[in-house]
Amino acid sequence: MLSDVTIGQFFPGKSVVHRCDPRMKICLVIFSIVLIFVARNFLSLAAVIGFILLSVILSRVPVKLYLKSLKPILFILIFTAGLNIFYGTGDPIWQYGFLRITMNGILNSIFISIRIISLILASCVLTFTTSPTQLTDGIERLLKPLTYLRVPVHEFAMTMTIALRFVPTLLEETDKIMSAQKARGADMESGGIIQRIRALIPVLIPLFISAFRRAFDLATAMESRCYHGGEGRTKMKILKISGIDFVILVMTGLMFAGFLVLNIMFPSAM
Repeated sequence: MLSDVTIGQFFPGKSVVHRCDPRMKICLVIFSIVLIFVARNFLSLAAVIGFILLSVILSRVPVKLYLKSLKPILFILIFTAGLNIFYGTGDPIWQYGFLRITMNGILNSIFISIRIISLILASCVLTFTTSPTQLTDGIERLLKPLTYLRVPVHEFAMTMTIALRFVPTLLEETDKIMSAQKARGADMESGGIIQRIRALIPVLIPLFISAFRRAFDLATAMESRCYHGGEGRTKMKILKISGIDFVILVMTGLMFAGFLVLNIMFPSAM
């Protein structure tokens, strides 16, 4: 399961999405997430999904990697859909005591599930096609106005990027520790919930030690390279808006126009 987590991973490429300005990609992901939650019907949601799927295709990242990123949330997806299916209104299709399933509940369950899947895919497009360095530069430039309020924008962006970058590293470390404990006879798959939680203690302790050791090594490496924050630092690669970004901006505008029309004409999802 841990090997299926792809969040935070970057896959180098020369696709259209890879060559986009990171600031543009961050803004478009946030914009897409807002539209996903604002969508009130399947048609308007389909407009956003179509835009996300187009980004997935243009990224040229293997589709199996996007599907792999959905596996860790499969339980949450099924659990959320199962709960929402019982919260519909209207005449019941099936009823047993206080449990009732209606057509409205089924549609609501499908709608929520599509929303969750869309959120994960939109986030994966950003992380798969944007390197940690580009992500740091993009976040720093977008938050630059906050420097006038004495907010340490560079440090904040660097912290976020490092945290995201080390997610797959820590997951790989966890997988190695679990394999080593199992080789020593540790049983982590049988018993009740309490027993399984207790079985994770021999995994968590070395994981925390390894995480602190990596953090210390990273801090030492940054200090040895004379890193003292963002003050006075220059950029080797200056972010510039290119023609590709303008084309994507126009496509986003067209998608947003269609979204508004569909959202207003069909106000209800169910």
